[in-house]
Amino acid sequence: MDSKAAVPHDPARRQGRDFIARHGETVFNFARRMQGHHPHTPLTRAGFAQADAMGAALRELLGPRPKLTMWSSSAGRALQTLAVIAEHLELDWHQARHDDRLIEIGMGEWSGRYYADLASETNGFLDLEHGLYTRPPPGGEWYDQIAVRVSSWLADTDADPGDRLVIMHGMSSRVLRGVMTGDEILPQFAAPVALDLPQGSIVRIEKGVETVVHWGTGRSAAPA
Repeated sequence: MDSKAAVPHDPARRQGRDFIARHGETVFNFARRMQGHHPHTPLTRAGFAQADAMGAALRELLGPRPKLTMWSSSAGRALQTLAVIAEHLELDWHQARHDDRLIEIGMGEWSGRYYADLASETNGFLDLEHGLYTRPPPGGEWYDQIAVRVSSWLADTDADPGDRLVIMHGMSSRVLRGVMTGDEILPQFAAPVALDLPQGSIVRIEKGVETVVHWGTGRSAAPA
């Protein structure tokens, strides 16, 4: 790991359920560009449709105006997704909490690059089996560093009362879910990494057990 280590997570500390969602498709996703920690890349029409579907699924599951603490990555695409979901749930988007520790992987020199260009220059940069990078982006972040920051967020917020909704990204949410469910650390990625899910998906984690409650219609195996 980096100079810091991930704080061990104790599922027993959480007294509610966690609904962890991956934001909808963005203009970068559509163009197949490296997005990473870009602060704002707008949703496409498909992305808004995915957010609508997530909101409808959560309303069916939780009902209107559920007692739900809302958390989001500080990235615009996560906040846009949350705005649509909050409208479905009849909750005040302005009451959501934002945290930079929930943002996507830092891309360094790969930031904004097209996948096709990078693939032609860097053979095998993406592990197709896992949908993860095979090496750290130059000047960017690696999965153990994501584990450190999401574990820090968990340690600070595990005492949140009741259920909560967390809007995140493709890779960072997979590491968070891996930490929360006690997944084995994968040596090639130096972190626990949960199953890849399409954009617009939602999982429920309760006492360390994960259940997919909504399958999105977006891309899989792509950083978002």
